[in-house]
Formats: sequence, structure tokens, C-alpha cells
Amino acid sequence: MNLAAIGVPGLIIILVIILILFGPRKLPEVGSAIGKTLAEFKKSAKDIMDDDEIEHKKKTEIQEQVK
Repeated sequence: MNLAAIGVPGLIIILVIILILFGPRKLPEVGSAIGKTLAEFKKSAKDIMDDDEIEHKKKTEIQEQVK
């Protein structure tokens, strides 16, 4: 399922459900926690991608030296 398939009405329904579940006082805390979690996830994913790129470059250099 694609996130774009949800559409605006679906997002509004989701936001109303979240508002009902957590209440208006908790929403800033929930939003902050979600933001921090997403930022940490992006940082971790970037670190993994960078590590893979470095490892690939090292393997390529070793292969070129062997030839």
C-alpha cells in the first residue's frame, strides 16, 4: 500500500483519531517524540549507508590492487 493512496480525507481521519486517543494536551509531547524518533532513524539509516559505501570503496580498491 502506498502512502499517497491514503489521500487527504484519510489523513484527516487519522489525525482526528489521534486527537481523540491522546487529547490536545498530549499532542505536542507525542509529536516531539515522533519527530525525535524519525530524526534518529534517519541518522541511523544514513550511518549504515555511509558504512556500506566505505566498505564498497575498500573492496574496490583491494580488487584494483590485486589486478
